[in-house]
Amino acid sequence: MMRSLLVAIGFLTRLPVPMGAFDDARAKASSLVWYPLVGLLIGLLLGALAWLLRDTPPLLTAGLVVLVWVVLTGALHLDGLADSADAWIGGMGDREKTLAIMKDPRSGPAGVLALVLAVLLKFAAIASLHPAPWSELILAPLLARASLTALFLTTPYVRSGGLGADLSGAPRNACAVAIAMSAGFCLLGRWHGVIALAVAAAVFGLWRAACMKRLGGTTGDTAGALAEMVEVAVLAILAVH
Repeated sequence: MMRSLLVAIGFLTRLPVPMGAFDDARAKASSLVWYPLVGLLIGLLLGALAWLLRDTPPLLTAGLVVLVWVVLTGALHLDGLADSADAWIGGMGDREKTLAIMKDPRSGPAGVLALVLAVLLKFAAIASLHPAPWSELILAPLLARASLTALFLTTPYVRSGGLGADLSGAPRNACAVAIAMSAGFCLLGRWHGVIALAVAAAVFGLWRAACMKRLGGTTGDTAGALAEMVEVAVLAILAVH
């Protein structure tokens, strides 16, 4: 159990963990259960930073929070968002072409634009929230990682090899409990939590449907894109409520 948690932390963040944890195939599969908890950890760190910066000008606070967010996660999901944007446009509806473009390490105009818009929207949303928006900064990464657990639990992985393939062996009941606990945690936030949960569920459903139609399943890149879209959508909707 501890090894699978370490794998989840090591994969989803740049926090140091023993590299030996990644040698355990069962730990890799079981790590999916811990994705929401890692999202909560990321949110707590970002929320604590926002609280410490509560007397700092809002624009500077937002910029520093986004910077730490990117560094903490290693821009892992931003990379998936960029690759997915390039592939979705360049693939022109063709499955094989879409998959081939996602494997290309280079970013095209669509990918660059997607990155800029995602970071800009996060920055604008955080700057628009009240001082020390710790609760919003907890909800966004938590729901983003819970959506990844739900995606891999319910959607075929269409590439052979890689961590995504390892996650296909994740314990389904434990993953379902983790998702349910994440939803329950959101409900503790009353209306803000309910709104955030509803938006995350809507983004998840729409993106999963798009992936099933285009690819017949998901990839690591489309999973990363989902995480980014959930984070942006949750922050944006909370900023206007």
